[in-house]
Amino acid sequence: MSSIRINLLPWRQQKRAQQQRLMVLMAVAVAAAGALTVFAGHMLIEDAKHAQTQRNELLRQETAVLDKQIAEIKALKDKTKALLDRKAVVESLQTNRSEAVHLFDQLARQTPEGVYLKSLKQAGDTLTLQGYAQSSARVSSFMRNLDASPLFDSPNLVEVRSALVGKLRASEFTLTVRLAKRQEPQPDGHGDGHPRV
Repeated sequence: MSSIRINLLPWRQQKRAQQQRLMVLMAVAVAAAGALTVFAGHMLIEDAKHAQTQRNELLRQETAVLDKQIAEIKALKDKTKALLDRKAVVESLQTNRSEAVHLFDQLARQTPEGVYLKSLKQAGDTLTLQGYAQSSARVSSFMRNLDASPLFDSPNLVEVRSALVGKLRASEFTLTVRLAKRQEPQPDGHGDGHPRV
């Protein structure tokens, strides 16, 4: 009986070559899928960055608009405050326009003979009076008159000293006196700013 010999070597080589081609194709496919995934991820990240950049730019623009509006509001507040300050000054002048006349009238009435004033300064409700008197007794009399006046309150002698006025000897004095608080006008129209007796 004769035995048949079959040579399987070419078939095995073909099978091995086919498996190697399949492995190369799979490696290429995996590499391509990986590259595609990386590219898609990169594109998604770039899109997200671009969208975020647009949002940031929009926020910058809106912030600039808001900053401009805030500056305009501040300018309006400053103008309003300036107008209110002017209004307060005008109202104060309107309310107190007769006070200066009344003040000088009362000073003239309360200044005794032999006393004359050389300066008057006002700081708030305090007056500083400087002047000359024929004697210290006249200064005392002047202070009593001021204390008795309804317009003045708490006269205080700061300084008195001897001085020459021309060729005459006189007492040079400095005193302070407060303006008395004036009553507010009554709602019935009878308040005139002076206490009633």
